[in-house]
Amino acid sequence: MSVFDDEHLKRQATTHVIGGDLSLLSVDELTARVAILQAEIKRIEDEREKKSAGRKAAETLFRS
Repeated sequence: MSVFDDEHLKRQATTHVIGGDLSLLSVDELTARVAILQAEIKRIEDEREKKSAGRKAAETLFRS
């Protein structure tokens, strides 16, 4: 296997296409994708919380 093939496999392991075919993935690959998606969900929730806090602060400021 060449260096380029290794890079391609690593890149594939870090991406996920919503609705993509999962039947050809191994258990380890599926586990890795679950971890990637859980990390992304956490990142999105953290951003939502930051924006929500900013909005609440602005609403409080303008109500005073």
